[in-house]
This record gives sequence, C-alpha cells and structure tokens, in this order.
Amino acid sequence: MNRTMLALVSIAALSAPVFAADAAPQSAFGGFVPLIVIFVIFYFLLIRPQQKRAKEHTALLNALKKDDKIITNGGLYGVITTVRGDILEVKIAENVKVEISRQGVATVITAKAEEKAVTPEIIK
Repeated sequence: MNRTMLALVSIAALSAPVFAADAAPQSAFGGFVPLIVIFVIFYFLLIRPQQKRAKEHTALLNALKKDDKIITNGGLYGVITTVRGDILEVKIAENVKVEISRQGVATVITAKAEEKAVTPEIIK
C-alpha cells in the first residue's frame, strides 16, 4: 500500500504546473489541483477503509450474544456467559468469570478461524 500511495503522490506532484520565467500566469484554481488530487487519494486509500472497518466493528459489538467465543482487547480468550446491556460476563477459565465492557471485545472467533488457530481449552 505504501508503494501505491507513493506512486500516486509522485504522479500528483509531477502533474503540478512548473513555473518558468517566461510562462504565463495560471489561474488561482490551477494551484489547488495537486492538493485536491492528493486529498482524493488519501480519502480512498485511508479514510474510507477506516470508516468501513469502524462500522463493521460496531455491528460486531451490537451482535454479541451468549455463547459467543471472543478475544478481548487485552488478549484474553473467553466465552460470553451473560449479556446485560453494555456489560458482558465472560468465562475465561473453569470457575473464573470476569465482567467486561462490550467495547472491550476485539473480535469474535468464528468456526473457520477456530480450526486454523491454536486456542485455549476453555474456548474449545
């Protein structure tokens, strides 16, 4: 991604008007064209994907339910045992349950991911 962005910024910089001593003056809008091109590139490469990921994570948090296998932001693996509004009770070991905020969930472990990864016994 860095090489692509560098190439696009280089193209935008090269497309900027080159001023020579005998060149005719350009319009005020012509000087802003490279800045506009760079902003459009940043929007499609950085801002838009980040907004999409944020919406997906919000949808994931709203869809949490009992018996979902999760990984917290702190790296703990667990199984949701109770959902009370924004508070989740998560079983992280035998006879060990903790309460965490819904915002503390990093991801939900799917069956596909569970097959590939080595997960603790409490999750299996």
